[in-house]
Amino acid sequence: MALLSKNAQDAIAGAGGGYLNPSKIAAGTSVRFALLSDEPLEYYELWAEGPDGKAKPFRFSQEPSPDDIAVELGNYTRRLNREGSGPEPVKFAIALPCYAFEAKQVQVLTLIQKSVLRELDRISQTDDYEDLTATDFTLGKEGSGLNTEYKLLPVPRKKGSDAVIESAWEEAKAAGFDLTRLLTGGNPFKPDEAK
Repeated sequence: MALLSKNAQDAIAGAGGGYLNPSKIAAGTSVRFALLSDEPLEYYELWAEGPDGKAKPFRFSQEPSPDDIAVELGNYTRRLNREGSGPEPVKFAIALPCYAFEAKQVQVLTLIQKSVLRELDRISQTDDYEDLTATDFTLGKEGSGLNTEYKLLPVPRKKGSDAVIESAWEEAKAAGFDLTRLLTGGNPFKPDEAK
């Protein structure tokens, strides 16, 4: 039996909230996941802060113009770049549903890191990994800040996990999972409520 509760394990692993974000992986560690779809949601993302100081992502299905950004942000202010000399750039991103083994649940894998995107695309084009949903992946992180390096590796499917993965995915879909809600600021795990 584990010393820490599932919530505590999720908190220290950077999991929780239903998202698997490479930037939240602790340096020197890795996570294991299985993709549940080979059709990513592609979008452009930027972060802005509201009057209350809370950060919020803004996502666009197409690369946004400055006017598109201004309309969408309303009273939010774009984050500054690392140098503080201008707004943080809009970044291309993808999102995919995945089964996160450590969290033992379906999560949304969000990728903006170009090195990880390139490696996943390279793997997808090899004959050995034609079906990305039939293998597992490990994603490791080393370093921090501008010296961060990620390593994505395909690994054999964890023995006996097919039924667990399929059950979790069917449960998420039955509960209304919809990845496209990310584009409207919604939660992929919860159907939109009447406004």
